[in-house]
Amino acid sequence: MKVRNLGPVLVTVLATVFMSVGVARADEPYIPVISKGFQHQFWQAVKMGSEKAGKDFNVKVNFIGPENESQVDKQIEMLQAELAKKPAAFCFAALDSKAAIPLLQKAKDQGIPCIAFDSGVDSTIPVATAATDNLAAAAFAAKKMAELIGDSGEVAVIVHDQTSRTGIDRRDGFLAEMKKHPKIKVVDVQYGGGDQLKSTDLAKAIIQAHPNLKGFFGANEGSIFGVLAGLKELKKEGKIVAIGYDAGKFQKDAIRSGVEAGAVSQDPVGIGYKCVEAAVKAMKGEKVPKNIDTGFKWYDKTTIDSPEMKPLLYD
Repeated sequence: MKVRNLGPVLVTVLATVFMSVGVARADEPYIPVISKGFQHQFWQAVKMGSEKAGKDFNVKVNFIGPENESQVDKQIEMLQAELAKKPAAFCFAALDSKAAIPLLQKAKDQGIPCIAFDSGVDSTIPVATAATDNLAAAAFAAKKMAELIGDSGEVAVIVHDQTSRTGIDRRDGFLAEMKKHPKIKVVDVQYGGGDQLKSTDLAKAIIQAHPNLKGFFGANEGSIFGVLAGLKELKKEGKIVAIGYDAGKFQKDAIRSGVEAGAVSQDPVGIGYKCVEAAVKAMKGEKVPKNIDTGFKWYDKTTIDSPEMKPLLYD
């Protein structure tokens, strides 16, 4: 482009436009969103929500996470790399509720606000936590389980981990509720790392060890995928009540077909949106609620296609 051949007025206008665009890009606040993973549709929905908030609030959002939810060290490396960029604020879903505390403290000392999402941290450092009340949601799943198995019999649980706040709370919420049902016995609790194949192997082992099993709770997307696969491989579909957590096409198809009794759905798009919204407020010094409850709903084949469930069920 030969600017010298243009009129002086046009040159001035173009220069002003280019300078203003450059300044806008330079001044655009940077907010990384460090997730627990990428492998499940749940995290893609959280990503969608965070990126929408980025556009709405004119901030640059970078959504990242390890390949799977067992890579605590990888997530810590990602967090460290993002903090080195001196972001305006950051959102963090901890795979390990304690491992990241030294880095979070360092960020706080540098005046970089942290918003926890999905999984909280065992610390008061995060300005806010945007998450489902997992204790209450898992307790509700347990109540449904009790109803569906006639309030008696053996049940088992597969959880994604015992280090993240979500894993701990979903396990404890389910188990605490089951203590209120004395004729129900929880015969096993296993941890599959959110990995479908590992969870399948665990589910099959539990079913074979407990031939009278009446119910199975999978505490996240990968966990319930494994439960359902185990039931299919052992030809136990329809014979053991399966209850899940989250959504995704595979799980929705299982509920529609009756293989899975129902599930608790979070609002992953809302989680992503609200954590970025809170980060924007925090970087501006505005007051943010300490706990941002993003809600949950129970769904089964009678409600899965209802208008109120549609926004919460992702593919």
